[in-house]
Amino acid sequence: MSQSNALRREVDAAPAPQAQSFDVRPLPGPVGAEITGLYLSRELAPADFARVHKAHLDHHLLVFRDQRITPQQHIDFSRRFGRLMIHVLHQFHLAGHPEILIVSNILEDGKPIGLGDAGKYWHSDISYKELPSLGSLLHAQELPSEGGDTLFANMHLAYDTLPAALRNAIEGKRGVHSYLAQYGQLQKEGNWRPNLSAQQIAQVQEVVHPVVRTHPENGRRALFVSEGFTTRIEGLPEDESRALLGELFAHSIRPEHIYRHRWQPQDLVFWDNRSLIHLAGGTPDHLRRKLYRTTIEGDTPF
Repeated sequence: MSQSNALRREVDAAPAPQAQSFDVRPLPGPVGAEITGLYLSRELAPADFARVHKAHLDHHLLVFRDQRITPQQHIDFSRRFGRLMIHVLHQFHLAGHPEILIVSNILEDGKPIGLGDAGKYWHSDISYKELPSLGSLLHAQELPSEGGDTLFANMHLAYDTLPAALRNAIEGKRGVHSYLAQYGQLQKEGNWRPNLSAQQIAQVQEVVHPVVRTHPENGRRALFVSEGFTTRIEGLPEDESRALLGELFAHSIRPEHIYRHRWQPQDLVFWDNRSLIHLAGGTPDHLRRKLYRTTIEGDTPF
C-alpha cells in the first residue's frame, strides 16, 4: 500500500466530531449572548459550528464560559472564521504563537509582558487596515479581583437611532483611520507603548473607510468611526470634521447602546468588529490582568 493511500485511509477512519449539548442565552442589554456547555478544546461538529456562527451574527458578541483551552486551540477555533491578523506590536506576541497578542498590565523584570493600555479609547480592532477585522477573540488568563471590565457599544443601534440631521450629514462620507491617532498621547500617559520602527510604521499607513458600513453577512448598516482610530472625515474642513466626529462619538456610546462585560475565569469573548466598538474599563495598577487575543481578518467595508 502506498504511503498516500495509507494516509487517506487514516483520515477516512478518523471519527467525526461529536455534537455537544450547549445553551445560547441572550444577555440582558443591547448586545451579546452567553454560551454554556460547549467546550472549544474539542473540535466542533459542523452543526455546532453553524449554530455558533449564527449566534455570533444574531448577537454580535458571544461569551463562552469556562474555556480551558491551549493557545493553539484558541488559534484553531479562531481560524475557522477566517485568516488571522498579526498585530503590528510584535513585542507583545505570545512566544511561538504570533497570532496571539498579549493584553496585560503585568511587568516582569521591569518590562511589560503585554499591551497594558489596550482599549483605553473606544475603537473597532484594526479598523486602520484596508481589510479591517471581522472579529476578535479574547481569552482570560489572569483576572484582577476588581476592575478589568470591557465595555461594548452596538454600532447598528447607534446608526438606527441617529437623528435625521446627523444621518443626512454623514450620508456618503468617508472617514480616515490611523493606528497612530492616539499613539503619541498613549506614550505620554504610560510606559506601555514602544517606539515604532520604520518597518512597523509602514504597516499602519492611513486608510479611508465609509463612515457608515453595511455588514456583509447580516446586511445591516452600522456606524464605523471611533475615537481610537478615526482622525477626520475626508473632504470636510478640519473644524467641521472635528465637530461632526464629536457628535458621532458621543451618540455611539449612549448608555442604552452599551453592554459591560464582567469577566469570569476562563471566559472567551468573541465579538464582531463590524458591529461593535469597545473600551477597556480599567484595572487598578496593583492588580494583575492578562488575556490572549486573536483577531480575524475581514473584508473591504462598503
